[in-house]
Amino acid sequence: MARGTLAAAKQEAAPWVAPLDLVGLRPLMERTSGRPEISVALVDGPVAIGHPDLAGAKVREVPGRLRGTCDSAGSAACRHGTFVAGVLIGRRGSPAPAICPDCTLLVRPIFAEMASENGPMPTAAPAELAEAIVDAVEAGARVINLSVTLVRLSPPGEQALTRALDHAARRGVIAVAAAGNDGSLGSSAITRHPWVVPVAACDLRGRPLGLSTLGRSIGRRGLSAPGEAITSLGTGDAPLTLGGTSAAAPFVTGAIALLWSAFPAATPSEVRFAVAYAVARRRTVVPPLLDAWAAHRVLATTHRG
Repeated sequence: MARGTLAAAKQEAAPWVAPLDLVGLRPLMERTSGRPEISVALVDGPVAIGHPDLAGAKVREVPGRLRGTCDSAGSAACRHGTFVAGVLIGRRGSPAPAICPDCTLLVRPIFAEMASENGPMPTAAPAELAEAIVDAVEAGARVINLSVTLVRLSPPGEQALTRALDHAARRGVIAVAAAGNDGSLGSSAITRHPWVVPVAACDLRGRPLGLSTLGRSIGRRGLSAPGEAITSLGTGDAPLTLGGTSAAAPFVTGAIALLWSAFPAATPSEVRFAVAYAVARRRTVVPPLLDAWAAHRVLATTHRG
């Protein structure tokens, strides 16, 4: 069977199989479902905490300007936050990838529930994002997922973001950020930061999606992950399918959370090196594909699981 046909067959059988296989996550997920002491911060929209496929998940709200629980299940903010939460901590066996369901999810919303279900994706100002990153660090996050779109980027806003990311780096908190969906060559204050792992989106053959932002800093320090027609939790009974770098980023975040769960004594630098630098040399604007199992093998050479 041709590779593309096999990927299509897997996707039809279970929507999370092909994306997880593409990036070597399934053997790692068979080893561990995460540890409660590994806290993953979701800086995104609020989450539909009452969703049955999040029942039993370890979710903690980080105090901020916005509530962590959805008030309007039809809002774009709630749908986006719940979708990403499903990729990370959904119930194993649900329609979601459910990478690290036994990790603790710290919910720190920055998207207000103003847009309708059919409205545009909500955005955040740099100062709001900087504040949320600091809040997540202070709440005990080990890794932060930033599936966000910024607006009104100005020199003061960029400086605030840099200070917040510097703070995360000093505390050993790994930030994973969506590269953007501009379909262009470029970077941002987030993806240029030396401690951030930028994530570009690829299809189920590992090829870059045309909408994904690429660039020198993204290719040098980042990774590619599945971002084509990813299925996760919706806010109601039906699953939700989305694409782009926002959907790709939590695959890398989840991989880091599982690696830290498997090797709790590993340092932040060791985990970051294993996941982002041990897969390929960096010569192009296109980052290499995440290989979570290869990262596991790298850490296993110096740590016992």
